[in-house]
Amino acid sequence: METPLPHGWKPLHLDRYDGTTDPDEHINLYTTQVNLYTNNDAILCRVFPTSLKGAALNWYTQLPVESIDSFGTLVRRFTVQYATSQPHHVTSAALASLRQNDDKPLRTFMERFAATSIKIKNLNPEVALHAMLKALKPGPFVDSLCRESPRDMNELRARAAGYIQMEEHSTFRDQVRGKGPAKPKEGHNNKVKVNNDSQFKK
Repeated sequence: METPLPHGWKPLHLDRYDGTTDPDEHINLYTTQVNLYTNNDAILCRVFPTSLKGAALNWYTQLPVESIDSFGTLVRRFTVQYATSQPHHVTSAALASLRQNDDKPLRTFMERFAATSIKIKNLNPEVALHAMLKALKPGPFVDSLCRESPRDMNELRARAAGYIQMEEHSTFRDQVRGKGPAKPKEGHNNKVKVNNDSQFKK
């Protein structure tokens, strides 16, 4: 006899899995929604095929009878089946290879560093801090970090914010100065010259 669904059960709100995306992510999304109602192992197994479609659903329906004795077993077989769909995992080596180019503003580099960091699972904060200190180009900000080392990445980011503001203000000021005074139009110069010549002729 099948285990009845919990009272108030509603269809899951998630994209059905077809075998082309990360299987681990699908499992996490699935269990998160089912656990709102129950963590019963039998329910997790019973409802799981409703979260599949296409080739993934076809794979499930071809599983041998009584080959699944728990949701844990189902998860293991599912993730092995679609292991090739798992995304490439970024490691801390990606941070070690980052460098702030001479022509890149501090803000741009900080955003790039942060975007890479969030892709790394279980990133050691000390590793991130060390990689950041190695990656920054020489300049006033690095000089300040050498004089007083930051305790952690939060402190480094807070201090970087001040230098980013100064850097952007300096860039804006240089752009304004670079424009210089507007040059008079050529037509205006010719008109002035003609008027002056007319005065001399008189």
